[in-house]
Amino acid sequence: MILVSAPVMSPALALPVVELRAERRTLMKRLWRGVAADGTEFGFELASPLKHGDTFFQSDTVRYVAVQESEPVLEILMGELPASATAGIGWAVGNLHLEFSSEATRLLTPDEPAARQLFARIQIDYTPTTAVFRPGRFKRSVSTPLVDELGPSHKH
Repeated sequence: MILVSAPVMSPALALPVVELRAERRTLMKRLWRGVAADGTEFGFELASPLKHGDTFFQSDTVRYVAVQESEPVLEILMGELPASATAGIGWAVGNLHLEFSSEATRLLTPDEPAARQLFARIQIDYTPTTAVFRPGRFKRSVSTPLVDELGPSHKH
């Protein structure tokens, strides 16, 4: 087993990729084990969790990349929704302490009964689908950069 303590800082992107697939909640951990697609076993003792797409180990011939598995989510297409409506949806989801993320054209939350009931109550159309869900990621528009965290001022 190969022990990993941090992602590779400057991965050789030209190397072939071997995936290590993991659920979102596993990738959120700092101490865990996994097996890559080629059967190589890894033990992780990390200072901070890996992210989807991180190269965590490489040799002269291959690099190993963490791949988050898709999971059931509810998708709300923003389309012509005004910003105030999307903000209200975000508030309503957060008020239930459910996880949430936004992309340039859609909002995502895990497919849970509470979210389905909320959307039915506030009359929001949604589509059940699967996606790589990364909570706390907020894309405000196609042209603005991604905000990857809520920041140090967000506390509970």
